[in-house]
Amino acid sequence: MKSALHIACSRQNLQQVRDFVRGHLDGHGFADVAINQVVLAVDEVVANFVIHANEEDESQFLDLTLGLEDRLLEIEIVDQGDTIFLPNPTAVAPDLRESIKQSRKGGMGMVLVNRLMDRVEFFARDNHTVCHLSKTLR
Repeated sequence: MKSALHIACSRQNLQQVRDFVRGHLDGHGFADVAINQVVLAVDEVVANFVIHANEEDESQFLDLTLGLEDRLLEIEIVDQGDTIFLPNPTAVAPDLRESIKQSRKGGMGMVLVNRLMDRVEFFARDNHTVCHLSKTLR
């Protein structure tokens, strides 16, 4: 089963993304915890594309495709903008205590995504950034 969503790069569309992912997964008997993990991971990646890669330029677009075969969920997020945005896949988690002490925000999102999903890949395809996420759901 596949579903697709095309959105403009605006924070206002993040709720639509969360609803889209949850709607795709609801009704298949997966644990709420697993569904929430996927929703959070996709929300974080999309937010990074919207905010950091496209600077909330609503003339830029993202395409999301969700595929579910048995328990394997495959997610592809394609940034249709011209900027290649490839986060460091081996980024070390910042020191949480130091971040709290200095009241710093940010820097934990991709660490969280990597922990929530089984596989996280960023690559360039046809001058666009693609993020591929996968997870076997229980």
